[in-house]
Amino acid sequence: MKALILVGGFGTRLRPLTLSVPKPLVEFANKPMILHQIEALKAVGVNEVVLAINYQPEVMLNFLKDFETNLGIKITCSQETEPLGTAGPLALARDKLIDDSGEPFFVLNSDVISEYPFQQMIEFHKAHGGEASIMVTKVDEPSKYGVVVTEESTGKVEKFVEKPKIFVGNKINAGIYLLNPSVLDRIELRPTSIEKEVFPKIAAEAKLFAMVLPGFWMDIGQPKDYITGLRLYLDSLRKKSSSKLAVGPNIVGNVLVHESAQIGEGCLIGPDVAIGPGCIVESGVRLSRCTVMRGVRIKKHSCISSSIIGWHSTIGQWARVENMTILGEDVHVCDEIYSNGGVVLPHKEIKSSILKPEIVM
Repeated sequence: MKALILVGGFGTRLRPLTLSVPKPLVEFANKPMILHQIEALKAVGVNEVVLAINYQPEVMLNFLKDFETNLGIKITCSQETEPLGTAGPLALARDKLIDDSGEPFFVLNSDVISEYPFQQMIEFHKAHGGEASIMVTKVDEPSKYGVVVTEESTGKVEKFVEKPKIFVGNKINAGIYLLNPSVLDRIELRPTSIEKEVFPKIAAEAKLFAMVLPGFWMDIGQPKDYITGLRLYLDSLRKKSSSKLAVGPNIVGNVLVHESAQIGEGCLIGPDVAIGPGCIVESGVRLSRCTVMRGVRIKKHSCISSSIIGWHSTIGQWARVENMTILGEDVHVCDEIYSNGGVVLPHKEIKSSILKPEIVM
């Protein structure tokens, strides 16, 4: 089987992290975002992954070379010269996706994190015998999204309603599809939307079916959702393989600590924290609801919450970093500094406090 991952563009919503690496390579729970997906695809027998990309393909491919070998899966790029929307890239990668097997292929949005129940999806797709399957997830506020209206018993998609004013349902497109090769015949090589142009036509012919995604779902393409996504992911890890989570008197709730990280005396860490490789957390530090990326040093008695600390940054003693502060790569926060929602570009030194959310160039 094959899969196409829609990687797309510059990852502007996750700047300043994406100023250092392409968005799919930004770590989430100590693993590049896209690797969560590739590993799950490999587990159900996908042997070739095509990345639809319009930005820095060489960086992506160089990085993924190692994973190709380790996972035994072929990874190639299909590069757009102009943005082609969510369906155009399928037409562009047509030759890479079609082979003699006639097997369906997966299409994923690279920002989506979930438990990826691909095996169930394959079985669902075979059982209904239609042309395309989409995953849907239930949300509390459907008015912010495009809602998928389905027939309860079979999951057959009846229609799509964009940002409904009145309640028509609470299932939204989760950005995970399984498509027969014939779907490619419906897509022209031009900027086009799979959600707005392709799926409604398949639904009109009663060949589109929706499966409700079990477990959690999050689009982690922006910082606030990234932090929520980490909480949901760690929750799910607790249920499935809790041995991966840290334990100890200084750990509260779900915490992921890389084996090469060092943690000092008298810290309190958690809930919902990920600490990357080579990090040094000195004594008396308080961490909650945050991600600390590779090679970061957090000095004594500092406090970090609801924030993302980029690679190789330093947090000074008695500093307080909170409220969706995002530090790019190699940012140095001096001692006793306060950051309230600062978004700091790479290679900066912060010598004075950031009292309200702002971007620091």
